[in-house]
Amino acid sequence: MPHDHSHDDLDFDGTSPAYRRALIAVIILNGGLFLVEMTAGALAGSRALQADALDFAADALTYGLSLAVIGRSLQLRARVAQLKGLSLAAMGLAVLGFAISDMLGPEVPRAEVMGAVGFAALAANVASVLILMRWRDGDSNVRSVWLCSRNDAIGNIAVMGAALVVAWTGSGWPDLIVAVAMAGLFLSSSVQILRKAAQERAHGHHHHG
Repeated sequence: MPHDHSHDDLDFDGTSPAYRRALIAVIILNGGLFLVEMTAGALAGSRALQADALDFAADALTYGLSLAVIGRSLQLRARVAQLKGLSLAAMGLAVLGFAISDMLGPEVPRAEVMGAVGFAALAANVASVLILMRWRDGDSNVRSVWLCSRNDAIGNIAVMGAALVVAWTGSGWPDLIVAVAMAGLFLSSSVQILRKAAQERAHGHHHHG
């Protein structure tokens, strides 16, 4: 069976029951993992885990907003996508700020907690990515959901890599480097989402004009 959306000049906007169900499943997964990782990040003293937890929180919010605007006007959906793009940028800058302040005297996080929680988070994210895979090419809202899930999976792999290097070197630097890299990922996704949303808003104006 081909994709359940038509190939006209507008991208898939999320209006299918299967997509709604997929979003609800992923919201529950992300909300749960945010709580687990934030707690573990605080206990382990890991900035990379806390950055990843923030990512989960942003995703749960992103998916909730996406669910709320399915079927609404392109203008409204594009505006919500812009809000998500800006929140990703803010999160990237916050993580960057924390990591830079820690560089003055990096603590050594607990590698075993980082690794174990990173692995659990990766499993949840791979599940999210697989659930959302068939809808990765859509409008700015649908696309932002896919980008957030993909970023998470990359982030988890990086957290686990950092845990190994922290355990091996006994240094806190790998944790901070991963946090900075994740901040960069947030910022680049933010730019992609904002660019696509701006195109959609222009497209909407053009059609109304």
